[in-house]
Amino acid sequence: MSAKKHIIKLESVESTNSYIMEHSSQMLHATVVSTYNQTSGRGQRGNSWESEPYKNLTFSLFITPQNILARQQFYISEIVSIAIVSVLRRYILNQSVTIKWPNDIYVNDSKICGILIENTISGQSIYRSIIGIGINVNQRDFKSDAPNPISLIHFINKEISLDTILEEVTNEIFHTFEHYDTSCEFEQLHRLYLSMLWRNDNKPHLYTTPCGNIFNATITDVAPNGLLTLTDTKGASQSYAFKEIAAII
Repeated sequence: MSAKKHIIKLESVESTNSYIMEHSSQMLHATVVSTYNQTSGRGQRGNSWESEPYKNLTFSLFITPQNILARQQFYISEIVSIAIVSVLRRYILNQSVTIKWPNDIYVNDSKICGILIENTISGQSIYRSIIGIGINVNQRDFKSDAPNPISLIHFINKEISLDTILEEVTNEIFHTFEHYDTSCEFEQLHRLYLSMLWRNDNKPHLYTTPCGNIFNATITDVAPNGLLTLTDTKGASQSYAFKEIAAII
């Protein structure tokens, strides 16, 4: 039986993730905090997230995993990413909707969704997980220096109800989470994640390290801790953490 969803809608807030953190003692499992005017949205590693007010989805989820261990915490990222891709594929037809490691959502080579997951660990368990999500829905023009943003409206060519997308996405995330957190079918989950992974096509693609070393490599795997393993054209494999490697588009 799925947990009851709790929804908190705010007119405006700096960050939905920060709001949940500040009120975490009052939060129940399967809580959604959403706003259509997030003034200081945060992305991975302190990056900012551009979102035109009342045009996009900016929301956070509060969940308390029961069977996902601390060393398996990347499974939460896989669950959320898979769920969002599943919903967006219902709207975006005849285009490639995939997960760019670790958990950006891409349409072809453009970013439509960003995810920020902040886990609190207690011993070997995950005490709580706060999942911040930004999905570009009705914004046509972007003013930041983000290299490749795109919105749902660019594919369906009409504005769509933000409440409708929010309902679909949160239902899909909670349904997917409950399934895997209960069944512990993590091998199946991981195979599904890999099948949705951007550029996981057994072909070499260009990557660069922070020091400017450019090389061709194929994706080999993603570990439960989130490390990406690449195999270069000489057959040498190496694992990378986020920001230790970047794909060249």
